[in-house]
Amino acid sequence: MLAEVAVPVHVRQTFTYNLPGDLAARASVGSRVTVPFGQKTLTGFIVALHERPAGEVADTDIKDVEELIDETPVINREILELTRWVSDYYFAPWGECIRAALPAGAAVVSERVLTITEAGRSEISHLDRGSPLRLGLELFIQSDVVTVRQLERQFSKPRAAAMIKQLERGGFIQVSQRVGETRMKPKLQNAVRLTGSGFGVPSPESVEGVASEGDVKAASSKARAPKTKRRTQDGDKPLNEKQRQVIEIIRLKGEPLSLSELLDEAGVTASVVRTLEKRGLVEVFPREVRRDPLAHIARQPSEVVRLNSEQQAGLDQIVSQLDERRYTTFLLHGVTGSGKTEIYLRALREAVSRGLGALMLVPEISLTPVLSRRLRSNFGDAVAILHSSLSEGERTDEWRRIKLGDARVVIGTRSAVFAPVENLGLIIVDEEHESSYKQEDSPRYHGRDTAIMRAVQANAVAVLGSATPSVESYHNAQSGKYIYVRLQARYADRALAAVEIVDMREVFKRHGKQQTFSDELKQAIGETHARREQSMILLNRRGFSAFALCRSCGLAIHCPDCDVTLTFHRYNESLQCHYCGYIRPAPRACPACEGQYIHYVGYGTEQLEATLREMFPAMNIARLDRDTTRRRGSFEQIIMEFAEGGIDLLVGTQMIAKGHDFHNVTLVGVVSVDAGLALPDFRASERTFQLLTQVSGRAGRGDRPGRVIIQTYHPQHYSIVYAREQNYEEFFKREANFRRAMHYPPFSAMVNVLVHDKDLQRANNTASQFARELREAASGTGLRVLGPAPAPISRIKGEHRVQVLIKAITRSQAREALERAMDRTIAAGASARSINVEVDPMNLM
Repeated sequence: MLAEVAVPVHVRQTFTYNLPGDLAARASVGSRVTVPFGQKTLTGFIVALHERPAGEVADTDIKDVEELIDETPVINREILELTRWVSDYYFAPWGECIRAALPAGAAVVSERVLTITEAGRSEISHLDRGSPLRLGLELFIQSDVVTVRQLERQFSKPRAAAMIKQLERGGFIQVSQRVGETRMKPKLQNAVRLTGSGFGVPSPESVEGVASEGDVKAASSKARAPKTKRRTQDGDKPLNEKQRQVIEIIRLKGEPLSLSELLDEAGVTASVVRTLEKRGLVEVFPREVRRDPLAHIARQPSEVVRLNSEQQAGLDQIVSQLDERRYTTFLLHGVTGSGKTEIYLRALREAVSRGLGALMLVPEISLTPVLSRRLRSNFGDAVAILHSSLSEGERTDEWRRIKLGDARVVIGTRSAVFAPVENLGLIIVDEEHESSYKQEDSPRYHGRDTAIMRAVQANAVAVLGSATPSVESYHNAQSGKYIYVRLQARYADRALAAVEIVDMREVFKRHGKQQTFSDELKQAIGETHARREQSMILLNRRGFSAFALCRSCGLAIHCPDCDVTLTFHRYNESLQCHYCGYIRPAPRACPACEGQYIHYVGYGTEQLEATLREMFPAMNIARLDRDTTRRRGSFEQIIMEFAEGGIDLLVGTQMIAKGHDFHNVTLVGVVSVDAGLALPDFRASERTFQLLTQVSGRAGRGDRPGRVIIQTYHPQHYSIVYAREQNYEEFFKREANFRRAMHYPPFSAMVNVLVHDKDLQRANNTASQFARELREAASGTGLRVLGPAPAPISRIKGEHRVQVLIKAITRSQAREALERAMDRTIAAGASARSINVEVDPMNLM
């Protein structure tokens, strides 16, 4: 029997392996296997089983599978087919797509292991005591096998590498490969329960005073008579006070207790329990413990909300399609505060009541705390949560609960689209326009579009919700591909916030210099606080200053590995790259001319927070951005404190703009949107409109009217004008005219081919070769090839970046040209790893 195996490497083909011995009878499609791949052993996934090889392949050329990890498939047929579609559509290796669909611990990787030779044992006596080589060899003697990772922890990575090289060259150690253990395991914890003998022990309340030896012997011997063979020599001794206390606590609980919990409650040591175990009165056994990421959320009664007529009509349409069990996609277009979340919850409830599974995607982790609380209140433990901030163990446990059917409702970020929900009937994609649904690394899939394909395959209903739909989704709704549901009124007929635009050119004239805050915004903040209401200030740029500039020689300090300036962060006096993570101390002098006049240009959320604290010392001000939410739980802590009124003013990046419902927020200030408009990306206007509309929706969601102040140097730009009017339809018309004229999506299919290499000449040569092959393949088809040209950010992480853009009438047309160009470019000597293909790119930077 032969297995076709998809391996998670940057190669699009699958590989054929032989299943030796009894593996053929035990292997299934969807199981993990370890296979030899070059010099390594990798985890692969069986995607098909065959009796004989396809094509003219000799049996002697086929390698054996080394190990079958799962007899029960780890990935079901539905998800396997979904990952195959992702692989085909997004031009990505199938193995990488399958790996992306599973928890991180699913990958079993090979590791290098070191064993000492006889020559090494003899050499120890000739080495100086305390020398690194002797210490290393002594470590090998203590353990039969030492991994490279263990050696690196003992010494350091460079020293360990040098030591391995020297010892292997001398023949003192042998280096080999072995397969590591899977990390996708349940957590086990010791638990304690009573045996039949333990149940027969009388409770302290049943005896007056201290039980006599005869009483205890009589009671216990009667209960344990059938199990006398298990008794030890001290079995006839009476129980002491601590032992009786342990027995009574377990008896009162009526169920097994974790060993640690029992020891804490009884105030005893583990030896007491071990003694009872030896006497056959209790049993200590390993028990699976769920690592629950929602354990800290108390279940509260769900709030009863009456739907208005628009909401009810939208819900009725969704439910009718659930009853049909027929694929349908809805675009739920509702203004901010119109009650889309309530429709989601009702639809989820309807799906579960029909015995269907349900999945809800959110664009960012930041939206999960509030939603997960509401879902836990509605569905209890039937809710599972999946996102990248979970620990590996939590993610594994949640995934296993979903696979076993214990969780019928799943909420998560984009990778949750692969959750193994059984009998899936409903998929909701909240804030469907968000670019964060697009995976930046391979496989470069879009969570929203993958969700729609999953709904197609499962005959499920997909609901895409947004106050500012993507141009593509709105176009699909207008063309009849999606069912369009419009919510035009805010819940409880609350008015939309009044939006004012402040022309910062006039502010500059007024003051004679650049101002961070206009007089209008400063006054509004003070007035809002005086009314004991809350404010939010948006600036979509973190850090203290945009870059550092030497006033003597004009040097702007750049990242050594990326073509960007470093951002100044005052909290740790550092310059940081937001692309590769490079960090260095802020200089006291210019690194080029040693000038002493370092000037920090521009501002970010950190500087905004500091400035506002000086302007309003009586206010409690907090900041919400990636820097303040690095620690786990910090985002939820800040959001909850703001929701409860403990924070007067919240400064933040786009994290504050999405989905939050704060009834006491009546003022939203937008400090600057001009940087986003200036980006060389065809989606810049759309993103600006969406951001302004979304953040404006945070104001006036309670009983008090809201006010929004937008500061800009481009007050006449159509994205800003229509955002002020909250007029999506007019914005779409203007944007659609531009895209149609320029052949941008949704009026063409676009593919971005990015060639990256540490050598600039090699990157240019590969990109030029690829573009030539594309043009040859596209001859006479109408397919347009633009470039090659340097990417807007021409170097990231030490690699030069060159782009080739494809505009095609259909994606199949683009795919055919891509296949041919890729094969020929690689045949000419280019590395497949240096060519990244992104279908339907969301960001051309």
